[in-house]
Amino acid sequence: MNLYFIRHGIAADPLDYSQDGDRPLTSKGQEKTIQVAQKIRQLDIHFAHLFTSPLVRARQTAQILQEQGLTSQLEVLTALAPAGNLQDLLHRLAASSYQSDDCLALVGHQPDLGDWAEKLVWGEVRDKLILKKAGIIGVNFSETAIAEGQGQLFLLTSPKWLSSDDHCSRLIKR
Repeated sequence: MNLYFIRHGIAADPLDYSQDGDRPLTSKGQEKTIQVAQKIRQLDIHFAHLFTSPLVRARQTAQILQEQGLTSQLEVLTALAPAGNLQDLLHRLAASSYQSDDCLALVGHQPDLGDWAEKLVWGEVRDKLILKKAGIIGVNFSETAIAEGQGQLFLLTSPKWLSSDDHCSRLIKR
């Protein structure tokens, strides 16, 4: 099973909003997210299920991914909000019936997504994986059970790298 961690696109300035959760994607953030989604679709990646943080910028990112045909299953999950809980997320995923060849996507926030990917790969947070806005981390699990320390990192990319045809043509879909 492949689990894709996708950070939301570029969002409005926090100083312009009284509530952080209300910040939408900027027009540049929407544009870059669409480009990333189109590249994912060109690579023939489809998400069996996409989970998103309830914050506006993450939901908008998830909606763009859905509109680009990357998933038909979209679900808001509070565990993906900033300072969310990895164990809550793992319990939710364990309660679902996914196949070993499924791809799942999580749209959320940094540093949580980077930290969680590290815990799933190395069993601990090492503060090494930095996920850019609209960037992607891919972690593979040989079984359908997703557990800490059991994943294999197979992708860490920025939206800039994804938008380059030269780089992306060499991307290997696992």
